[in-house]
Amino acid sequence: MLKGFIDWLLQTLLAVGYPGIVALMAMESSILPVPSELVMPPAGYWAAKGEMSFALALLSGVIGSIIGALANYYGARLIGRPLLQRYGKYVLLSEQNLQRSERFFAQHGEISTLIGRLFPVIRHLISIPAGLHGMPLPKFILYTAVGAGLWCAILTWIGYFLGQHEGVLRSEDLHRYVTWAITVLIPLSIITVIVYVMRRRRGAGGGSSPV
Repeated sequence: MLKGFIDWLLQTLLAVGYPGIVALMAMESSILPVPSELVMPPAGYWAAKGEMSFALALLSGVIGSIIGALANYYGARLIGRPLLQRYGKYVLLSEQNLQRSERFFAQHGEISTLIGRLFPVIRHLISIPAGLHGMPLPKFILYTAVGAGLWCAILTWIGYFLGQHEGVLRSEDLHRYVTWAITVLIPLSIITVIVYVMRRRRGAGGGSSPV
């Protein structure tokens, strides 16, 4: 059954091509349940078979991710804050707490957006606080593109590797490699955040004048 699903997935992705990758990744990056693990590895598989370009598939994935993220960003920016101001008190979210979260995102929105794009569930939601707290659009697009590009590259490479070395794309192999990639990303992300915090603290300390 799973083999039949993977075969169908591969043929469908080949049929829809690069525009299909853009559309599917836009859905994945918004709030619609389309796992990127079912989009980018098949694209990498076809790249290994010479039916697609690795670079174009990756670019399509990044563009789609940005489009979906922008949908969440503008949705939160246009209607999110008025809703929270009106109904936030019913879920224990006061105006003071909202302002506190805004200050946090103003200071750490870049690293939050970048790291958030690398992990399931979080990458679907990280665009919402970015839009809610008015993260500057150029920064939002830049860090979304970097994070999405890294994640899409990992997934596409997994499909490419399996296409070259295994000959077929099996769900168990895909699950194993994606799990391994996430396991590696967790400590790397923690290290990145630690370095970021240390540099921010060092910069804040260097900018303060002696009393």
